[in-house]
Amino acid sequence: VMAAGSTHHYFGKDAEWEPLAPGLKTIEDATDIRRKVLTAFEEAERCHDPRIQSSLLNFVVVGGGPTGVEMAGAIVELARQTMQHDFRNINPTQASVILIENSPGVLNTFHEKLAAYARQALIDMGVQVWNECRLTEIHPDHVIVQSKQGNQRIDTHTVVWAAGVKAGPLGKKLVDRLQA
Repeated sequence: VMAAGSTHHYFGKDAEWEPLAPGLKTIEDATDIRRKVLTAFEEAERCHDPRIQSSLLNFVVVGGGPTGVEMAGAIVELARQTMQHDFRNINPTQASVILIENSPGVLNTFHEKLAAYARQALIDMGVQVWNECRLTEIHPDHVIVQSKQGNQRIDTHTVVWAAGVKAGPLGKKLVDRLQA
């Protein structure tokens, strides 16, 4: 028995999306996400353009599983509680955290009552939960989200990837070796 680990799954867009939307699998990933989130607040503090300032305070989390739910909650808690008195030119409590999930709910592998409770808890905290939506584009200053109503642009500089998991490269190497 061998545990080969896992890595992020960007659904065929790894090269395009991974640099713009870090996932959370390692300590280095967590450090990168923390740096991106804190830098967004600092840049918003120094920015004098209200449009850019607003986009810096928009945080998009992709994926409504355990990682995405926890990440969205952590960012909104950081903005609304931890950092609420730390700035002169911005109000971090006005930050927007949007959780994008392709399915009808969050925590879909959990019991439906627990999943519904978690979704409502996120909403009560101030997270915008967008269900039945999927990300179609990630750019340095915005994302495009597709839903039943059509495509919607979200101006943001911070995207956190929590939507997909695939086997680590060791697993593929073992399969390739066995098939040779």
